[in-house]
Amino acid sequence: MRKKRFVYHPIDYNEAIERLEQLAQQRESKGENSYPYPITEREQILIRLYSYWELGMTPQRFYSKWDLTREDMALICSCSVQTVNGWFNTSRRCYPPTPGYLRHLAIMDFLLEDFETIPKPLLERLFSKGIEGRM
Repeated sequence: MRKKRFVYHPIDYNEAIERLEQLAQQRESKGENSYPYPITEREQILIRLYSYWELGMTPQRFYSKWDLTREDMALICSCSVQTVNGWFNTSRRCYPPTPGYLRHLAIMDFLLEDFETIPKPLLERLFSKGIEGRM
């Protein structure tokens, strides 16, 4: 059976959040191994919100806000120091960062600012897979 495709159009943030709150009250817990999870109205709203979310922070703003090196920034963005240097190059050969790099910097800024306010179970969920894989 063919999966239904989303209709992509702008979404009103306040209406979406209000509807998500209503759906949260009706939500049933998912079975532990009932994969794949169905895409319900809740998931459709979240996908649409995420797809229009313009999360990003410029390297210049991040660099001026935090006392770090370009090597640190390369580590955060999973790229080379040469790539980071290209973002700061003032010549014609300046290479702008991709949206993915801007997102990495914005997420890191959020973590540096608000780490202590994130609930421990969420932190464990965010970090456990990445850390386990490196040990």
